[in-house]
Amino acid sequence: MPELPEVETVRQGLAKWVTGRRIDTVEVRHPRAIRRHVPGDVHFAAVLAGRTVLDVARRGKYLWLPLDSGDAIIAHLGMSGQLLMQPADAEDEAHLRVRITFADSGPQLRFVDQRTFGGLSVSEDGAELPREIAHIARDPMDPLFDDELFVASLRRRHTEVKRALLDQTLISGVGNIYADEALWRSQLHGARATDALTRPAVRRLLAHVRDVLGEAIVAGGTSFDALYVNVNGESGYFDRALNAYGREGQPCHRCGTIMRREQFMNRSSYSCPRCQPRPRQPLR
Repeated sequence: MPELPEVETVRQGLAKWVTGRRIDTVEVRHPRAIRRHVPGDVHFAAVLAGRTVLDVARRGKYLWLPLDSGDAIIAHLGMSGQLLMQPADAEDEAHLRVRITFADSGPQLRFVDQRTFGGLSVSEDGAELPREIAHIARDPMDPLFDDELFVASLRRRHTEVKRALLDQTLISGVGNIYADEALWRSQLHGARATDALTRPAVRRLLAHVRDVLGEAIVAGGTSFDALYVNVNGESGYFDRALNAYGREGQPCHRCGTIMRREQFMNRSSYSCPRCQPRPRQPLR
């Protein structure tokens, strides 16, 4: 699933192409793509027609497009969603779900989603911050992110540190890939207990989370297949800089020990046995 760097890359591209443009028509080609918009496809199209996009914002892994009506379009990419800017005469994508055209007849905004786990919806009066995503914490790239509040909140929890990093109500935007990368840089195993970490250790971890996310944004995110691309259909290339994720059986870039893969929450975690030793006692 796209994480903060991938969604931020899409946000930057959308902001360039749709800010200030007036929506002309909206075509919903698959109802599942707007399943979170309870009033349905006719209402979805009607409420957007004639509205001007003011900006493109992000909270964690969610995007929203504030409109001049005070409402907002919320977008979540899910596993395979793509927001593409395409010329009007471009051939329709095989998994095109929603098409938005603009009054200037310029490039269209297309929502393409092979697995239809993502979707669009309209948030009434959600231009500043949609209430549907208000429960999601700020991410560490947000200028208003409170470092000391995060440190204190994480240390108050009795859980594994990787679980804490994936908790979007504590810190948003971090998923499996970037959690593994930050933990590798911090030389922490993901099963370490949060309430056993010192304040300096948590601050170091947060700094590594921020560094990893920042570097990945510069690289356009991480693409392992054609499902994640930016608004121009281009893949990210941070996969070339990965130190942990997906490197089972390969030597650690720091000490040369063969990297391991472990099961974690129906996913996989990657770490170095030497640099990131397992806790001596499992969390209880």
